[in-house]
Amino acid sequence: MKVGAAIAQILKREGVDVLFGYPRNAVLEAAATAGIRTIIVRQERTGLHMADAYSRMTRGQKMGVFAMQHGPGTENAYGGVAQAYSESVPVLVLPQGYARRIAHVPDNYNACRSMRDITKTAEPILRAEDTPAILRRAFNALRNGRPRPALVEMPWDVLGDDVPEPLDYTPVVRVRYGPDPEQVAQVADRLVAAKRLVIHAGQGVHWANAYAPLRELADLLAAPVSTSLEGKSSFDETHPLALGSGGAAIPGQLRHFLDRADLIFGIGCSFGETAFGVAMPGHVPIIHATLDPADINKGVRCEMALAGDAGLTLTMLVGAVRDRLCAPRDPSAAIAEIHEIEQAWLAQWLPLLESRDAPLSPYRVLWELQRAVNKAETIITHDAGSPRDQLTPFWKSTAPLSYIGWGKTTQLGYGLGLALGAKLACPDKLCINVWGDAAIGFTGMDFETAVRERLPILSILLNNSAMAIELDQMPVATERFRATDISGNYAEFARALGGYGERVTAPDAIAAAIRRGIAATQAGQPALIEFITGKETRASRL
Repeated sequence: MKVGAAIAQILKREGVDVLFGYPRNAVLEAAATAGIRTIIVRQERTGLHMADAYSRMTRGQKMGVFAMQHGPGTENAYGGVAQAYSESVPVLVLPQGYARRIAHVPDNYNACRSMRDITKTAEPILRAEDTPAILRRAFNALRNGRPRPALVEMPWDVLGDDVPEPLDYTPVVRVRYGPDPEQVAQVADRLVAAKRLVIHAGQGVHWANAYAPLRELADLLAAPVSTSLEGKSSFDETHPLALGSGGAAIPGQLRHFLDRADLIFGIGCSFGETAFGVAMPGHVPIIHATLDPADINKGVRCEMALAGDAGLTLTMLVGAVRDRLCAPRDPSAAIAEIHEIEQAWLAQWLPLLESRDAPLSPYRVLWELQRAVNKAETIITHDAGSPRDQLTPFWKSTAPLSYIGWGKTTQLGYGLGLALGAKLACPDKLCINVWGDAAIGFTGMDFETAVRERLPILSILLNNSAMAIELDQMPVATERFRATDISGNYAEFARALGGYGERVTAPDAIAAAIRRGIAATQAGQPALIEFITGKETRASRL
């Protein structure tokens, strides 16, 4: 058995049923021969984004895998690997490499060397007989501990070598670990003693499928719950104790409760310091529960910490809190305060959310979008910049994994691949990406991939013909050289690629256009609805 065929068989044994890639890479053909669906993208970064979403939506049960050619293909893929690393998403990266005799020549791109800092493990196959052991180590890294990419580089001359048969490979085991019971008891004491506790949930709740114990803990303690961008949809945002999610733009009630808390309990989050995450108040004590001990005291100072799987941690805490409380606490005071603050904040934004202006307010477009869909049957993601800030504070997710939030390295164009990967993993869901005219310039050609691969997503494009958030940063460049001006008719572009495309300029036409776009996806056609918007850059930054 050749190395490429052996890798394909290992992927099948690990439950991989889709391989994203860009030729040439011998594993693509070997995987197709083995019955694994191969999806070829127009740009390597999009393929990695699709693999990223596929891992997220299946919680790593069907691992996202991306394969690309050596040299330029691997160089182009760097950004997608870096994004998955930043967002803590497990993706198996299979770059073809230069022949072993020239793999370390300075002019040749060596993926193991160059991507070591953006992968959890990076290892080359130098001998065919080592293939099973190397893949076993990679999948072990993917399935255990903090989720992040693992890379196996395959020099092109090793792919034709023979692996001993029968293939010596069994799928790796997945292990979970929980926190010290003594420390859990101490944390439970602090949680019960707090008068204004806020629970802050991150994407570790998603990976651990820990939605039920998170809600149970909140209900027991009558504690308001906020989420990070990555953790958004881990807690039903229509629950009366929900504060919404925090990024650079946040809801008013979230800022209010964080600043007035007497204790913040972070679960399944890194508390990483980033311009695109919610800022924790420096005067409030923090208890940090995370899978990765390296997160502790990395971005915020914590008084107590728990290390372990979010599901095990929450289950242990629920039991300990039950032992300390006679009955669940009365949430009515907290609920009333949340409602009062939220309504006051929302009233400030209603003029934009219900705006009748033309060019359109992007807030009106997204407000109408939220009304038009069944959110429990929808998976939505944003793009970087204004779309993220205009969507996340107002969109109320109701079901787990119905929102793919992100925002650390914030590469433009990420949202398209995420929506495509989500649609592949969840074909019965309405999958939406919201992007701007800058983002489509990075990955827009992969709308053709949606058409070709029969992945009927809905793209909501906010077109203001400018890099609007850069206007105040580049006033001279804009005035003299129109440096921030961009343009295009993207509805025509979508139709040219075989999708449904429609351009909207009037506020009264927004809702009907969205319904037509949804109908197109239901008929199996990817849809792009282009809204001509004003250069709105205001965001709820509190």
